[in-house]
Amino acid sequence: MIKNREREETTTVSETDRVARVAMLSVHTSPLDSPGTGDAGGLNVYVVETARRLAARGTDVEIFTRATDGALPETVRMGEGILVHHIPAGPYEGLGKDDLPGQLCAFTAGVMRTAAGRPEGWYDVVHSHYWLSGQVGWLTADRWNVPLVHTMHTMARVKNAQLAEGDSAEPPGREIGEAQVVEAASVLVANTDDEADQLVRLYDADPAKVRVVPPGVDLGVFTPGDQAEARQTVGLPQDALVVLFVGRIQPLKAPDVLIKATAELVRREPSLRSRLVVGVLGGPSGSGLERPEALQELVAELGLGDLVRFVPPVSRAQLAHWYRAADLVAVPSHNESFGLVAMESLASGTPVVAAAVGGLPVAVGDGGLLLEGHDPVRWADAIGGLLADPERRATLARAGVRHAAAFGWDRTVDLLDEVYRQARADLRGVGDVALLPRAPVPVMVSP
Repeated sequence: MIKNREREETTTVSETDRVARVAMLSVHTSPLDSPGTGDAGGLNVYVVETARRLAARGTDVEIFTRATDGALPETVRMGEGILVHHIPAGPYEGLGKDDLPGQLCAFTAGVMRTAAGRPEGWYDVVHSHYWLSGQVGWLTADRWNVPLVHTMHTMARVKNAQLAEGDSAEPPGREIGEAQVVEAASVLVANTDDEADQLVRLYDADPAKVRVVPPGVDLGVFTPGDQAEARQTVGLPQDALVVLFVGRIQPLKAPDVLIKATAELVRREPSLRSRLVVGVLGGPSGSGLERPEALQELVAELGLGDLVRFVPPVSRAQLAHWYRAADLVAVPSHNESFGLVAMESLASGTPVVAAAVGGLPVAVGDGGLLLEGHDPVRWADAIGGLLADPERRATLARAGVRHAAAFGWDRTVDLLDEVYRQARADLRGVGDVALLPRAPVPVMVSP
């Protein structure tokens, strides 16, 4: 084995090539925001969970996100070894995600200023999330002479090929920006083999730069539990048939498909009206902000006001109770890079009915049903069939728990850590990798 030249007598390459510090970029959404509304979703969960586990292993993580609240300190300590920097870039309020390309120069300058107090060579890797962050990562990684690891999370060309009815296409500027990030990145992290293929096929990514790292699920929070106790906790009737939707309310996530399927179910079997409860957990997001009450209006139009319960985003612990309380969870999205909601549901012991798109086949595995298309009649067939068959639901639930057990976040971070190490070694040359100093730098943080 090659040894590090500076510490040849005691330290091997695998020890000195450890990643001491990662600069994580999440321009458009803060890890401090609760998933389920606005721009907070699976990306937020990904950043938080990977940062926590990297820090637990001794890798310091500094997360840079756009400041959206003047009351927040410039730097917040999210946990031991994790700092969140709020970078001013445009007004705190009134800017949507589509407005942020015009603020990337200001954001990049803020990141550079924040990092200017660090010693040269402070960061080992830049890991950017979503294309906006990738544009910033392109510049910062080049300035700091470190590798850029990029995770797309969603891609414009994929979304535009699978648009929901009435949804707006992603603009050409985003496609161009994504292609630039694909070219600039040292490594592209894909959630699934299918996403890796899309990067190569749709963005001409170099296959040698693409690594598949599946996201995970918090197996300590999302666990099977007693359904009766969960229903008591969240306030649901013990004898109800409960179908759950969890996520941001926007056309991409297709909650309207579930609502229309529900109308078809009660049309076929009016007696269901006395027992069926459809929970919708989340808030308006994306193009759904153009008509934030559209789903409520659809419920009223279809006469389902007595069946559908709208619930704002809840804590992760409370969300686990909702999963356990449900008989099944519907994930009718038009596209999902992976499908964390499906995985969380399975880990909680609840089967899933999901659209066969994006990463959902990987996330669902044998723990649920996958449906082609978004025809509400077909969705009503699948949901009604499962609600009427508790034995099949129990079989799927057991399979889902086993499937989810292979997707803990520790596995994700095992693979990410290897990606970081290899990217760093490839850029610097194995023999030249030195152990960076880990002395703390004073920062002003919130209590």
